[in-house]
Amino acid sequence: MRDLGISVLFQGKNFVRLLEGLGITIGISLLAVAISIVLGIILGMIMTIKNPIIKAVTRVYLEFVRIMPQLVLLFIVYFGVTKAFGIHLSGVVSAVIVFSIWGTAEMGDLVRGALSSIPKHQYESGKAIGLTKLQICFYIIIPQTIRRLVPLAINLVTRMIKTTSLIALIGVVEVVKVGQQIIEASRLSVPSAAIWIYGVIFFFYFIVCYPISLLSRRLEKAWKY
Repeated sequence: MRDLGISVLFQGKNFVRLLEGLGITIGISLLAVAISIVLGIILGMIMTIKNPIIKAVTRVYLEFVRIMPQLVLLFIVYFGVTKAFGIHLSGVVSAVIVFSIWGTAEMGDLVRGALSSIPKHQYESGKAIGLTKLQICFYIIIPQTIRRLVPLAINLVTRMIKTTSLIALIGVVEVVKVGQQIIEASRLSVPSAAIWIYGVIFFFYFIVCYPISLLSRRLEKAWKY
């Protein structure tokens, strides 16, 4: 086992440390996702309002978030905001803020698209049979919006989980950062440690993201009409 790079996984608490790092990654992702879903739904509903000022503001926000790389946003929040305003933000808090900003924009656009895709005759049909606006939303619009939105929102969750690997660059000790520390500590005793450590990290991401992706495809197929 001395000559096998895989042995580094079982030295000390290396494997446990990787699992703990994975827990931090998932925790940040889930918190950012929860915030993004709530704010994204509100933003998506606002984006459907036919007001030129509201449309312009939301469009600028959406395009800014989409054009700006997440890594740059992380650096702006973690390094720029702390220096400019004298605010202390930990790496974890900065990561949650950045991924919430990004996730809210993406979720908002998904909600807007789902609402806009519902044909106008659905509203007209509801009015024709005597339903109130609230009943039309509850019995007609919301169910159809959920069918369109859920698979896309689940895909956004997987993207967010994978993208959190960037937070290693601002010092957050998540799974990638832990892997880098183990590789650095073993570079002389186990030169081939990198391929095994990164292979395990890949496997971790796979077992977390694949079931979510599979759920998205199944829901999309089941709700297709």
